[in-house]
Amino acid sequence: MHGYSGKILDVNLTSGEIKMRPIEQDWPKKYLSGLGFNARILHDEIPPGTDPLGPDNVLVFGVGVLTGTAVPSASRTEASSLSPLTGTFGTSNSGSHWGGELKYAGFDSLVIRGKAASPVYLWISNNSVDILPAGHLWGKDSWDTIREIHKQYNDEGVQIATIGQAGENMVRFACIENGPYDAWGRTGLGAVMGSKNLKAIAVRGSGPVRVARKQEFLGTLAETRAAILGSPFFGPVSRFGSLLAATPFNEHGALPGRNYQKGSIEGWTETRTRKVLHKYSNRNVGCMACPIACAHWVEIKEGPYAGLRLKDMEVTPLLSFGAGCDVDNLPAVAKLHETCQRLGMDMVSSGNLVGFAMELYQRGIISEQEVGFPLQWGDEKAVLSMLDMIAHRKGFGDILADGVKRAARHFPEASKYAMEIKGLECFQVDPRARWSTWTLGFITNIRGGDDLRTRNPVENLRFNENPVPYFTEKFNFPDDIYNGLDMPEPLKKEIFDPETKDVNIPKMNKWAGDLMSVYNSLGMCMRPPVLHTVGPTLFSRLYSALTGIDMTPEEIILAGERIWNLIKLFNIRHGEKPSDCDFPSRFYEEAVSAGPAAGRKLDREQVKNVLKEYYKARGWDEETGMPGPEKLAELDLHQEPQNIKFNSF
Repeated sequence: MHGYSGKILDVNLTSGEIKMRPIEQDWPKKYLSGLGFNARILHDEIPPGTDPLGPDNVLVFGVGVLTGTAVPSASRTEASSLSPLTGTFGTSNSGSHWGGELKYAGFDSLVIRGKAASPVYLWISNNSVDILPAGHLWGKDSWDTIREIHKQYNDEGVQIATIGQAGENMVRFACIENGPYDAWGRTGLGAVMGSKNLKAIAVRGSGPVRVARKQEFLGTLAETRAAILGSPFFGPVSRFGSLLAATPFNEHGALPGRNYQKGSIEGWTETRTRKVLHKYSNRNVGCMACPIACAHWVEIKEGPYAGLRLKDMEVTPLLSFGAGCDVDNLPAVAKLHETCQRLGMDMVSSGNLVGFAMELYQRGIISEQEVGFPLQWGDEKAVLSMLDMIAHRKGFGDILADGVKRAARHFPEASKYAMEIKGLECFQVDPRARWSTWTLGFITNIRGGDDLRTRNPVENLRFNENPVPYFTEKFNFPDDIYNGLDMPEPLKKEIFDPETKDVNIPKMNKWAGDLMSVYNSLGMCMRPPVLHTVGPTLFSRLYSALTGIDMTPEEIILAGERIWNLIKLFNIRHGEKPSDCDFPSRFYEEAVSAGPAAGRKLDREQVKNVLKEYYKARGWDEETGMPGPEKLAELDLHQEPQNIKFNSF
C-alpha cells in the first residue's frame, strides 16, 4: 500500500502469540488511520463488563497515515483502550518520533492483549517482534528505563514507550511516556500497560513510506507548509508555545487557582508566564517534521533545582501545579513536571488530585495525621511528596491513586470539591469565567473533562465576550482569517453570523469535534498555526496524493464524524448516561469569589439548552444525546461489527 504499511500487529501477552493481519479494505476511507482504526478495533473487541485492568482489555497504538512523512507537524500516534479511570473510551495522543518509527518498522497499528506472567517489554524492529523479559526494568522510573534500553541496544535512536512506577502500581491516571519528554497522558493508559506486566515497547525501523503520486504530494506538502508558516499565529506560538494562554486565562479570571477557588492570582504575570521564560530557556524543541518547535528546552541553573534539564514550560503543568496547587515559581513547576514524567503520571490529573487534597486539608476534612505532613497551598515539597505517595500507592496516596471521583467517596462532603467530568479530572480552565466552544467541549467530548478534542480553529483567547449568553462567542479576527478558514461555505454561514461574525457555539462545537477526529486519525498536531490553516481541503489533497485513494474534503470530514459517533456508541455501550455530560456542581452552586469573573456561576438551564442545540447539530436525540438510526445509517454505522480473524505472523 502507499502511505500505509498495510499491516496491523497483534501481540497476545498471555499466550505469547504474535499475529498480523492486513488493514480491512474499507478502513482507509471510512476511518483514515490513527484514532479511527483504534475506535473500530476497540468497538469490535471490547464487550460491556470488561475489566479495564484485566487481561481481556485491549490496548491499541494507531499511527497517523501522514506520520513518518515530511508533512509539517505530522508526528502523532493515538493510544486507546478501555479507561481504568472513566470506564469508557480511554484515548490519548502523542507526537515526537515513536509513531514514525513504528511505521518505518512495518506497522500502522499495534494491538496488545492478555497479560504476561512476569514483566516483559516488546522489541519491534523491521517486521521482527520479540517479547523479552523486563524484570531488570521493573521498578525503574521511565527515564532510567529508557537509558537502560538505549544502553542495551547501543542505539539512542530506538524509540521507547514506557511506564514508570505509577503504571506498574496501576494508578488509574498513569500515563505512557513517549521517550523522556512526551507522553500519552490522559485516561490512565499507563495503568493498562501495568496491568498487563508490559514495561515498555521499544521500536526501531528503516523501512520507507511509499508515496502514490510524488509530485502532487510534494506540491501539496509545500502549500501546507507555506500556509502554516503564513499563519499569524506562527510567530507567537513558535516563540512561546502553549505558554501564550497563561496570561489571558489570568486576565479573564479563568485560572483553576487553588482547585478552582481563585480565577486570578496576584503576581501571576511576574512569576508564572512568558514574561519570565527567558530566565530558564533560550531555545525551542520540535517533534518530527514540525517547523513550529513550540516546546522549550529548560535549564535550571540555580536554587534548589539547579541542574534540572528537560523539555518544559508548557501551559499544562503550569496551570495544573502553578495555579491548581498555587506553586508560585517556574523552577518548582519544572521539577513537578519532571517528577510526573519519571513516575509516569498524567499532569492534569496529578495536579487536580493534589489540589483536591489541599482543599480538603484547608477545610478540615482531612488532617495532617491522615496525610503524614501538612498540605498547605503552594508548598512545593508537599506536592512532590504527594506525587511520590500516589505513584507508589503509599498511605494517603493510595486513595488519590484511584482518581478524584473515587477518592471523594472516602470523605463526607468531599464530592463538591472533586473537579471531574465523566470520571476524568477537568482540564485547568474555569468555564464560569470563560464560556466558549472550547469550554462547552469539556462536557461534549468523548473522553471526559478535557480540552483537546473540541478545539475551535478560530478561538480568540485575547477576548472573552458572549453576545448571546452560552450560545455565541465573539470572533474578533480580521476578515482574511474568516475568509481563509477551510470550512464548507454553507456551514460557515450557519456557524458565523453574516454581519458580526459571532460564532454559534453548539454548531462550532460539532464541527470542532469532527475536525479533531480527523487530526487525531491522520497524525497531525493541532497547535494554532496548523489548526487555523489546515482543514479538509488540504487534508484531502495530502491523503489522496500520498495513498492513491482519492477522497474529497466532504469524505474526509464525514470520516471524522463517523469516528466521533463510533466512540460515542462505545461509551454508551460501556455505561455512559445522558446525565454524565455535565459540569461539576461547584460551577453551578458557587460563584467566582474575586477577580474579573467575580460573581459568575453557570446557569444549569442554559447549559442544558445549549447542550440540546449541540445534540441537534449532531443529529442526535435532543434530550438524551443518543445517535439515532438515521444518523448511524448516514454514517454507515448501522451494521453490527464483524468478527476479526488474525493470521499467524
